[in-house]
Amino acid sequence: MLEELAVVVKMENHQVWVESRQSGACAGCKQKTSCSASAIGGVIGKKAVAVDSQINLRVGDEVIVAVDEGLVLKASLLLYLLPLLAMFTGAGMADWLLASTSAHADLWMAGCALSGLLFSTWLINRFQKLFLMTYCARPIVLKKL
Repeated sequence: MLEELAVVVKMENHQVWVESRQSGACAGCKQKTSCSASAIGGVIGKKAVAVDSQINLRVGDEVIVAVDEGLVLKASLLLYLLPLLAMFTGAGMADWLLASTSAHADLWMAGCALSGLLFSTWLINRFQKLFLMTYCARPIVLKKL
């Protein structure tokens, strides 16, 4: 399980909304300029996330929130591998359907590759909104601090 320190910011409809707390190491680290965690945290900022909890909590409580690392690995494979495969499939289909002597064959291949990439990105986004975040990858509250 991947764990993160968070604080409860809202309770609504039997759900607990938490915001991540940036660790003290990030605030005092001398590698801030080259650190990806600091850069991502600065861009995204604080965002409240709904989590499941069996513990009785109140606004302001500090908690440990966890996500299964196997789900994170599967999601990263989905996000990186599927668009790449769709892009190559789109280019391969265009190459197979078009004769190499036809005008602008390379342009058609590039357009089909881009179309496959965009379609797979849209498909992943729909899948994530409809299924993944609703049923599979919900973070949970492990314990109250």
